[in-house]
Amino acid sequence: MRATLKRIAYPFLSRWYHRKTKSEQRYSNHGISLTILPGVFHPGLFLSTNIFIRFLAQQPLQGKRILELGAGSGLISFYAQKNGAIVTATDINPQAIVGLRINAKTNNLPLSVIETSLLSGLQVNDFDIVVINPPYYPKQAQNVQEVAFYCGEDFEYFKELFGQLSDQKLQKSCAVYMILSEDCRISHIQELAVAQQIGFSEVFATKKWGERNYIFQLSRNE
Repeated sequence: MRATLKRIAYPFLSRWYHRKTKSEQRYSNHGISLTILPGVFHPGLFLSTNIFIRFLAQQPLQGKRILELGAGSGLISFYAQKNGAIVTATDINPQAIVGLRINAKTNNLPLSVIETSLLSGLQVNDFDIVVINPPYYPKQAQNVQEVAFYCGEDFEYFKELFGQLSDQKLQKSCAVYMILSEDCRISHIQELAVAQQIGFSEVFATKKWGERNYIFQLSRNE
């Protein structure tokens, strides 16, 4: 029932979101103040970012080397850096990269910022923790802003990600965490992972505003 109502409401919510994010926004949470530039994923308008931070708050972060893929506004990265981690934040959206650098200076949290797609140019096993809040709607993105929401009609985002994790021989020393909503095709995403010898283990789950979100740890199947 909830999924049906969400599909009905989606066109109206989508138009509202695009209107709201056409201009520069300010957002503060967890003692971090953000300038969110137009076209950058807004962490205050969705559940996933702050749910992920709730999970990370339970993890030892001091001294950990953390990589956030598709960092957007950077709230997760800045939270981790503020709590003692050594953070690298990436995004494919040039506006997000500009915003990350602005917010790093504003909050005096000098994390490393890299404009790239997924693990291109990076070695996953150089990090202790990798954090992924992925796009999961099966539709082709029409511009770089939509990449934050759409994973491609055939889930190309996940195929590429799992292929890279497999090719780089993801080690046990690197914990890769991904958040997914019950509204996405979790079972299909898991099947794509298994096809690349990548396993899924649920490590956290919570329900808010009627929506259940899960955090999975990805690991290499031996």
